[in-house]
Amino acid sequence: MADTTLTWLGHASFRLDTSGGKRVYIDPFLNGNPKCPENELEPERADIIALTHGHGDHVGDTVAIAQKHGSTVVALVELAGWLGKNGVDEGKLRNPNKGGTEHVDGVLITLVNAFHSGSAPDGSYAGEPSGLVVETEDGKSIYFAGDTCVFGDMQLIGRIYHPDVAVLPIGDHFTMGPREASVAMDLLGVKRVVPCHWGTFGLLTGTPDQLDVPAGVTLETMEPGGTITV
Repeated sequence: MADTTLTWLGHASFRLDTSGGKRVYIDPFLNGNPKCPENELEPERADIIALTHGHGDHVGDTVAIAQKHGSTVVALVELAGWLGKNGVDEGKLRNPNKGGTEHVDGVLITLVNAFHSGSAPDGSYAGEPSGLVVETEDGKSIYFAGDTCVFGDMQLIGRIYHPDVAVLPIGDHFTMGPREASVAMDLLGVKRVVPCHWGTFGLLTGTPDQLDVPAGVTLETMEPGGTITV
């Protein structure tokens, strides 16, 4: 069985290639993302797309990718309804709510809490934002916090899902900045952290070197296009 790898596509967009050969896109904001590498703008395949919330810099290219590749799309129930009305095959939509887990070809995707505002790209209601826990065929667990501030119940996410890697926003202004993200690392009890949602636009002033990384935590700082093994 191959390794599970995680590739940062800039902003809060990621490609997860699982040990079982599935290609999962998280919040695929590719075209229009100034940090997305040019060779990543047009996915060659996409088995699964999982979304944290409906803002345009997270839904991104979901509809176009799903139409081209027949991807299964996992999104909160209201956002899934919006996607179905805007071109995603309703037969390929999975529409859980927070706490719900979807089993997609050996990959488990659970929606967990997040604190942020929310709407679809056209401003319509798309449910509350969420985080995602993705569990792969080899038992790896990756927590994508989505856009959020720090909150105490991150302890529960760590306790229940034991993430091998946590992907946390650090840019400030629209999400938590480095001060809150440093506390989030401690609450989660995670050993490896990937910072995201930073450096894309001028308002996102938080940077990895501003993080107060707890003892025993490895900060996996990547450039867009960079890959780590989970």
